[in-house]
Amino acid sequence: MDIAILAHEQFPGRAKTAVGILRYGDHDVVAVLDRDTAGDRVHDHLPDVQDAPIVESMADVPDCDVLVVGIAPIGGGFEDSWRPDVRTALERGCDVWAGLHYMLADDAEFAALADEHGCELRDVRRPPDDLTVAEGTAGDVDAQVVLTVGTDCSTGKMTTSYELRDAARERGLDAAVVPTGQTGIMISGWGISIDRTIADFAAGAVERLVHEAADHDVLFVEGQGSLGHPAYSGVTLAILHGSQPDSLVMTHVAGRETHHSYEDYPLPPVREYADLYEQVAEPVRETSVDAGMLNTQGMDESAAREAIEEYAGDLGVPATDPVRFDVEETLDAVL
Repeated sequence: MDIAILAHEQFPGRAKTAVGILRYGDHDVVAVLDRDTAGDRVHDHLPDVQDAPIVESMADVPDCDVLVVGIAPIGGGFEDSWRPDVRTALERGCDVWAGLHYMLADDAEFAALADEHGCELRDVRRPPDDLTVAEGTAGDVDAQVVLTVGTDCSTGKMTTSYELRDAARERGLDAAVVPTGQTGIMISGWGISIDRTIADFAAGAVERLVHEAADHDVLFVEGQGSLGHPAYSGVTLAILHGSQPDSLVMTHVAGRETHHSYEDYPLPPVREYADLYEQVAEPVRETSVDAGMLNTQGMDESAAREAIEEYAGDLGVPATDPVRFDVEETLDAVL
């Protein structure tokens, strides 16, 4: 399937969905839409992912099957400046996928265009209608369940999940990622966006996902948010209790001392944060932080290795940067 990815004015730094699809998706990306870097190529900014031209608008995109909205602003709203590109995609007969809290299928103009041109509007954040409360049974599955947790949002939980999955598969293990957010759902083609789920049903939704994937040897559950985040801790707790993990991997951004966009809220020391995750999980299922992942983007290799060594020492477990370096030692720790 050929897809184009909309990432206006956010690529690559704040276009997490776009970058995730380029790095881990199976689709052929024919173009990225970004007004700020139009005329460049993806490899000019991210040399280690699938390459594609960067163009100014949907009118400049070659033939494709789907336009993916590859960014999600805080609050998940729809930017009106994207409307011409979505309109053009539908008029060309392309499906449109989005991971917003704004449901494209509920937009009267888009719904009419999709119906007229035979297109699908896929809102991947829309949860199933038949969710229930958790029964506390995720811990009964035979698969080993590893949950990625973080000190903040956007610390690398999804990236860690896919890098560990790929490394486990290279060892011959039947490993899968359990997607709990819009990017993971677009990459893997299934999952439930927990941050869109009714609070009473959120842990139950995660529990359902674990059971659905229980025939694998190892499940890497994609974490969301962080337990101490002033806005998003609720979804983190639901995933922690709903998945009943055997092991935790804690992600962090090198040098980050406060919550991004919430700078009045400092991050606790990483070992204290790891202890907090273990203590909060314990009443439902005893677990431990067995590995750490550090985002060292922007550092040179020497500084990155030094930062990782310090992070591993603070946590008391093996650590690495899963994009820059191999994950073998950290995979050993969780297995």
